[in-house]
Amino acid sequence: MTMQKATFKSVTKCPDLEGKYVFLRSSINVPIVDNEVRNQFRITRGIATVQYLVSKGARVIIAGHVGSDGSQSAQPITDVFSQYVPTQFSSQIFGEETTSKRDALQNGEVLLLENLRSDPREKKNDVDFAKELASFADVYVNDAFAASHREHASLNAITQFLPSYAGLNFMHEYEELSKALTPEHPALFLLGGAKFDTKMPLVEKFLDVYDHVFIGGALANDFFKAQGYEVGGSLVSDVSLVDSPLLTNQKIILPIDVIVQKNETSRVCAPSEVQSDERIMDAGPETIQMLAKYIEGAQMVLWNGPFGDYEHEFADQTITTAKYIAEAKGYSVIGGGDTVASIEELNCQEKYNFLSTAGGAMLTFLELGTLPAITALENSPSA
Repeated sequence: MTMQKATFKSVTKCPDLEGKYVFLRSSINVPIVDNEVRNQFRITRGIATVQYLVSKGARVIIAGHVGSDGSQSAQPITDVFSQYVPTQFSSQIFGEETTSKRDALQNGEVLLLENLRSDPREKKNDVDFAKELASFADVYVNDAFAASHREHASLNAITQFLPSYAGLNFMHEYEELSKALTPEHPALFLLGGAKFDTKMPLVEKFLDVYDHVFIGGALANDFFKAQGYEVGGSLVSDVSLVDSPLLTNQKIILPIDVIVQKNETSRVCAPSEVQSDERIMDAGPETIQMLAKYIEGAQMVLWNGPFGDYEHEFADQTITTAKYIAEAKGYSVIGGGDTVASIEELNCQEKYNFLSTAGGAMLTFLELGTLPAITALENSPSA
């Protein structure tokens, strides 16, 4: 495995952080239920960068987004950060409370701002909004790799106004996902989830790079439909694979059995035996037994996306696959929220070489080898 060399700078290359205000774009988009963070994975992966900045005497202003529409408060996330470093919270992005708390920060102290998406200018990559954010600080650090496929103000436009660096987790994500672009062989790519129309370019690219590509989740339904099978009420994409060369590509592996549901009753059958009043919910157990042989023999296993409908508790085959990868000798790189959640259920995270905090950003990086926020870092004043 070879790794493409980063053309942007790590925060460790930033000279003399003592007393400097640092605007840290962090990955804090986590599930919050009843005012409590339900999964800390993304936040804890970013703690190393916060601790590094604190150890260097920086005055750290953390910001990020929670949810898509900006309606949720980031306040509960303060409790998670505070487990590692004392963290204050401001209930606004701009305004008197933020200004006074920012000005009162001492070296090594941390302030978390309110959800950036509560201001609609964030998602519009608004230059004036970015300029206002930049006015808080002397240095910008992006540690939110998971959001870096978005062209948003705190990820892109802000780099025009401050010396800009990548955080420690950002660098780690870049390095590990770069390894997946040039794998040792035999290499196995497992792709689940939905929306084949957006993932087709990635599949086509990885058929040239990897020895086998397993298509699971709702993505497989598009293949079954194109093969003329009944898919009933199963989730399918808008794209049609009829006459696609992907249907006959020998490197592609598809499920050989599936779990279908009618009303509340489930059964296992061959993909060709699905009835019109049934819905495919998961890959079947024989499929995962078949996959186990490929996993066992692979030098690299790259995986993104679950094989079952997680929201309706079809997680068993995804969890079983995670067990096989944990026991295998190959290098493993795994991402996607539901995929990583299945691994956390097993409580054996240390058995994988790398768990990515990213879902969509991981897929975009694998397809393009870069992200909009990476380009922004490369073009910043410090580059």
